[in-house]
Amino acid sequence: MNTKTKGERTEGIVIAALLKMGKKILIPFGENSRYDVVVEDANGFSRIQCKTGRLHGSYISFNSCSTGNVRNFDRKNYRGQVEFFGVYCPQNDNVYLVPVMKANKTETHLVVSASNRCAPTVKLWAKNFKI
Repeated sequence: MNTKTKGERTEGIVIAALLKMGKKILIPFGENSRYDVVVEDANGFSRIQCKTGRLHGSYISFNSCSTGNVRNFDRKNYRGQVEFFGVYCPQNDNVYLVPVMKANKTETHLVVSASNRCAPTVKLWAKNFKI
């Protein structure tokens, strides 16, 4: 599966999970936004960037930055541009909503089991963020 298809699948699954929660969803027009989905609720609007997570035993990792030009490896974090990451992990078929301010600027690990053998820079307990 190519990267574009994988991202579209993740985005669809995150949107479905948000709809199951009864959230009102807005989708930006075009592909030039730093966010994939907007949720409207009583508190206003929250921008969400969808990411595909990878299961590594006791934790799920996901890229909490984007890379612009692959040759220059220009990493850009999402702080100030989104409020949440919507992370879908295909290996356990779960979706997690992660506040961007609790995520690392480049890669984030969500702990999904009690094993403490990984040493991520930012360690979040995934059960706290599961949709």
